[in-house]
Amino acid sequence: MKPILLIAALLLKCYNIYAQEIPVMDSLMDNQPKIEGKKEYLASPFVTAGNRMYLVGHQDGNFPELGWHIKDEMGGIWNHPIKIFDGMNARIVSSGDTLKLNKAEKFTNYPTAGKHSYNLKTNDLKINRWQFVPDSLQGTFIQYEFENTGDRKMKAQFLLDVFADLRPTWLGEKTNMIDGQDSGNFEDSKNAFIFKDELNPWFALFGSQEPPVAVNSISSSYKGKGTGGQLVYDIDLKPGKKFTLNFFIGTSYKSLAEAEKEYSFLKQNIKTEILQKNKKYADLSQRSKLTIPDKKLQQTFEWLKYNADWLVQEVPEIGSGITAGIPDYPWWFGVDSEYALKGYMAVGQTEAVFNTIQLLDSVSNKVNANGRIIHEMSTNGAVFNKGNINETPQFASLIWEVYKWTGDKDFLKKYWSTIVKGLNWLMKENDTNNNLFPDGFGMMEIHGMDSEMVDVASYTQRAFADAAEMATILKQDSLSREYAETAELLKNKINDEFWSDEFQSFADFIGTDEQALRLIDDALIRADTLNKPWSVQELKQTKNYISANPSPNSRPFVLHHNWVVNTPMEMGIADKDKAALALKTARNYINPFGVFVTGIDRDEKVKDEESSFTGSKVFTYTGAVMTLPTGVQAIAENNYGNPDGALDYLKRMTKSFSYALPGSMYEVSPDYGMMTQAWNIYSFAVPIVQQFFGIKPYAPDKLITVQPQLPSEWEYANLENVKIADNKVSVFYKREMNTETWKFIKTDKNWKLKIILPAGTYIFDNTEKVTKDNFSITTSENVFSLERKLQ
Repeated sequence: MKPILLIAALLLKCYNIYAQEIPVMDSLMDNQPKIEGKKEYLASPFVTAGNRMYLVGHQDGNFPELGWHIKDEMGGIWNHPIKIFDGMNARIVSSGDTLKLNKAEKFTNYPTAGKHSYNLKTNDLKINRWQFVPDSLQGTFIQYEFENTGDRKMKAQFLLDVFADLRPTWLGEKTNMIDGQDSGNFEDSKNAFIFKDELNPWFALFGSQEPPVAVNSISSSYKGKGTGGQLVYDIDLKPGKKFTLNFFIGTSYKSLAEAEKEYSFLKQNIKTEILQKNKKYADLSQRSKLTIPDKKLQQTFEWLKYNADWLVQEVPEIGSGITAGIPDYPWWFGVDSEYALKGYMAVGQTEAVFNTIQLLDSVSNKVNANGRIIHEMSTNGAVFNKGNINETPQFASLIWEVYKWTGDKDFLKKYWSTIVKGLNWLMKENDTNNNLFPDGFGMMEIHGMDSEMVDVASYTQRAFADAAEMATILKQDSLSREYAETAELLKNKINDEFWSDEFQSFADFIGTDEQALRLIDDALIRADTLNKPWSVQELKQTKNYISANPSPNSRPFVLHHNWVVNTPMEMGIADKDKAALALKTARNYINPFGVFVTGIDRDEKVKDEESSFTGSKVFTYTGAVMTLPTGVQAIAENNYGNPDGALDYLKRMTKSFSYALPGSMYEVSPDYGMMTQAWNIYSFAVPIVQQFFGIKPYAPDKLITVQPQLPSEWEYANLENVKIADNKVSVFYKREMNTETWKFIKTDKNWKLKIILPAGTYIFDNTEKVTKDNFSITTSENVFSLERKLQ
């Protein structure tokens, strides 16, 4: 064989081997978890995410301009801190007809991918569009699968328009990220368009392993300074045959060379990347694996673990951490993380916990240098809000919680100085009247609610209690005593000074009459505008009372019935009798999906109606029921021994799962705001793992206390592979006929289990046991089983 022919044959052979490595997504995803979406929500968002890039479009396959944080720019394909593409348009030209692929008849969501299904019945053609975003790569994979379902050979052209928009993220101007005009050229050697921002080293490649029959430069139909490119392919399909077109995206906000490297790597390793990510999610599903009779709640819990991973965002130059929500909050927050990371620990996603804490601490120290924890930071490093008052004490409690799960004393030491400085800042700079209640905004973003807020007081109390424990471990005994005394004083003061006998509730805030009257006037406008006559009447009565009984001193007020009035129960610091009354009162401010953010927004007429949330076109939380307040209420019910009440709140939240986006739960129930939200995992993992199953770790002593309080309707319940440091614990329960059985498994024989059941307390440290409290006890090296007859 002539040398040139030999080279050609080898190249052809290599190409064929390479082509065989391009996966058919249907085959790789065949056994993966999946959920099909609803037809009525095809014109609503979906997300497919990796930890470097993510893709947001509509379930019908379109990429409309969406979002409000950067108006109309929050969809498309992102590689933070820049956006890459606004979207794509595809169409088929066959026998003179042009068929736009903009109305998928079905969307199917997988933990690792998304699929849009088109059925062009008049043309005997089925098409699936898949998208997959790998981890740790600045790349995206898109596959079109074509199937000829007719009995005649089909010839057509496939046209794919792609629209680049290389532009900065939110607050880009604060770090000198100035958007330039984009340009694009097709590079034959790569079968790809190369797009560039003219003012910055921002690049994107979009191409295929198949050479197109034609390429065209086109103008972008989107707002902004983007541009477009068109790829054209011939499709020649025999009856019953299938054909795939595979497209790859490689990007960089540093250089063309890096974008080309990402593009080439993804083309050569796409199957491996998909298999690795499938394996990753299979592993996540087994951590804190829940099995219960309520299969909808079980499925929700499983997918919330996937959602939690979707929200991890890495920008190597800044750090890695969980973001608040997609599409409009795809950057880092203090308080969102402080709630969510407690849930991440309970489901074993510890890497995200450590990375996020490191990121928040480093940036907070750089920006504030006084222990104050930031509230919100864009992915370009620009800090928007240096921190609300509640975020600093909640950071201290987060560190303590993580320490109990890991036993890592070096971790505790690393963040101790931030905690000490933060508590000092909290009380010395924010408690102007020295009554131990810091002044300033907490969780309620209502204008004027920045006096002494009940959530700030509750989280401050918990922070001092937790800091006292940490100080003891670090042998700072005098500081431990000081913190413990402050915590005890705060607990008593919250119960005495925030409580309202009239409303059978803790107050929203403590403030002056003048402040309360201003807030009432604003609230009256809100209640009247929303047509809430009961709220108007109550607010007017409160206003009249204040006017008739003025006070020169600050006092507690219940005006909005905000969800934060339940934080004393969430933190377990409310007196038992007050808690019982407050929990009962809280049930007046719910709908079928959960707890109202602001109780005066409650609509008595539709309190039992399960319907879409009608929110303003300009984003607002007015009238909203949200997962965080509902989760807080579930935790509160469990804290005071009512797991059936807690389960009711979980069931309400579960009604929002897959309501709009299959496999996800919106921030505002059931279908408004962020389609995927980080703190949802807090609202489920803490009630389920730490309260229903009662798993309370203390890793420093290699001790796990298990004190279950399962809902009465669960006849069986299993929670497996709960990760605690280098150990795992599993709990199995079954009740049938008149027999109750428990089984507890740990993986490390050197750890001790302390099991607290209503019938008694049992210590399992691999020593011999005997029958006790009517239980028949069986032990092996790491398994402890109890069985008894019920009365």
